[in-house]
Amino acid sequence: MACSASVRPLFNLKLSEQHHKHNLNNTKKKKQVVFFNIHSSPRLCSTNDNRFGTKYAIFPTLMGRRLRFCTKAGAQEGYSSEEEAALVSDATDREEFSWFSVILPFLFPALGGLLFGYDIGATSSATLSLQSPELSGTNWYNLNTIQLGLVVSGSLYGALLGSSLVYPIADFLGRRRELIIAAVLYLLGGLITANAPGLGVLLAGRLLYGLGIGLAMHGAPLYIAETCPSPIRGTLVSLKELFIVLGILLGYFVGSFQINAVGGWRYMFGLSAPVALLMGLGMWSLPPSPRWLLLRAVQGKGSIQEYKEKAVLALSKLRGRPAGDRESERQIEDTMTSLKSAYKDQESEGSFLEVFQGPSLKAFVIGGGLVLFQQAN
Repeated sequence: MACSASVRPLFNLKLSEQHHKHNLNNTKKKKQVVFFNIHSSPRLCSTNDNRFGTKYAIFPTLMGRRLRFCTKAGAQEGYSSEEEAALVSDATDREEFSWFSVILPFLFPALGGLLFGYDIGATSSATLSLQSPELSGTNWYNLNTIQLGLVVSGSLYGALLGSSLVYPIADFLGRRRELIIAAVLYLLGGLITANAPGLGVLLAGRLLYGLGIGLAMHGAPLYIAETCPSPIRGTLVSLKELFIVLGILLGYFVGSFQINAVGGWRYMFGLSAPVALLMGLGMWSLPPSPRWLLLRAVQGKGSIQEYKEKAVLALSKLRGRPAGDRESERQIEDTMTSLKSAYKDQESEGSFLEVFQGPSLKAFVIGGGLVLFQQAN
């Protein structure tokens, strides 16, 4: 048996074959199991068996401290099933990308997380400035406990409302438009809060800002995950969380400089406006998510061919390639096949109640618990 790909000599190869009870000339398909005792990852390879004129594809499966490679025989012209061919394609075809082309599609959505964190940090210092008779610059500085609590939590109430409202309309809006609306709400909330003539207007501005938080925290991770290259997808989604922490640090930093200024709370809240403007203009310049475009096509919201062409152009722009290049077309075809397969057996649209059923409930409890205890302390 000859292997078409080189294997490192570190492997201690042990081959076992399940023989049929019939004659060796029996042309029935055979299944082989190859064990590799390894200290490093082996390369995917295919084998040719001259006795049967067949071709084998080796697929890795993790078994304890060693890898078990199941090899299945197919016709000499190809693999025995589409699933095996897809596994080989996924293992061997790694998307090539330029880091420069990834920066902007990540940075502008991540600014939504930065603005969320900034509000947390800036509010701590702004409430001190707002309640000071000498530094508030207002005649309504004497806030009671309830009023002060509404100022602090106003953005959180808005975020709760925004995240609830966006659930049924997210697929209609799309990730890009959702983030543009979030940037507009950030901008309006920051400007209204900074120029508030009274407590009522201040609370309205805080609520608008919170609506922007709700939309941004939903749309940003989706846009990043759907547009960034698969090898670094998890890394960039995690970095978006880092931007929240950086925003908290920035809020405290600005507060420390403006805490002794008259009307300093206005500057603290108002500084979010130019960042929100940058976020909105940046998202306006970016294309929509190619996966969202294909999702709309699969859902029957328009012409499949038209949406595929838009998706190819969007992906080409995101990767810095010429419009309509073959690599983008291939990736769009693969994504379309994946989405069709996912929706093929789906009889009805998902329900919100599914979150509290089956395996989703466990994920909800773990994820919700992490967020709850993170904010509680």
